[in-house]
Amino acid sequence: MRSAVITGGSRGIGRASARALANKGYAVVINYAGSAEDAEHAVREIEEAGGAATAVRANVASSSEVEGLFREAIQAYGGIDVVVASAGVMSPSPLANATDEDFDNHFDVNVRGTFNAFREAARHVRDGGRLIGFSSTTLALNAPGYGVYNATKGAVEGMVRVIAKELGPRGVTVNAVAPGPVETDLFLRGKSQADIERLAGLAPLKRLGQPEDIAHLVAFLASPEAAWINGQIIRANGGIA
Repeated sequence: MRSAVITGGSRGIGRASARALANKGYAVVINYAGSAEDAEHAVREIEEAGGAATAVRANVASSSEVEGLFREAIQAYGGIDVVVASAGVMSPSPLANATDEDFDNHFDVNVRGTFNAFREAARHVRDGGRLIGFSSTTLALNAPGYGVYNATKGAVEGMVRVIAKELGPRGVTVNAVAPGPVETDLFLRGKSQADIERLAGLAPLKRLGQPEDIAHLVAFLASPEAAWINGQIIRANGGIA
């Protein structure tokens, strides 16, 4: 049975990606750190549609908990073929107002979390597997307030390009998706309606992205048809940048 591990899989883009991969026949392991209720609901969605899924709690910033996540995934489904490192945090703030806690939280989840997931994937994913990380179109926009967040996504892009070369001889591809504004709780938090409308209007398509827009790309990168795409950062942003 082909299987996929999705960190941050209980909400937003991660949850949509779990559904998309389940629709392609993958048994999915939905990682979560917060709400068990959200994770179990995501599992039920997939099971009611005829797929296989399980939820595993793990803090992606903890190497031991991520090791446990992969151990449970292998026990459940016999191996791992796809790893989607979608867990992330975003709290924009002008640099002068950013705290040490802001910095630590961003790097713990966005960078260390991706590192932990990719390190375990490098050790355990089957030959021919797929690793998919997440950057952001904010790197191209250089918007004020995103200095710390952008620094984490720059680190993810650097990891992706190197790990792609390390794992390529095994037929394993490593890529990252860089979404533009997507209508998730993470994106909407702290923004006024005017802010949301302004950001939606930046793209030529004049709308916010939906989690499914990104999930379809994730499912493609996980597919055999994407075997020649490796070490790439793919912007999915409606033409905003």
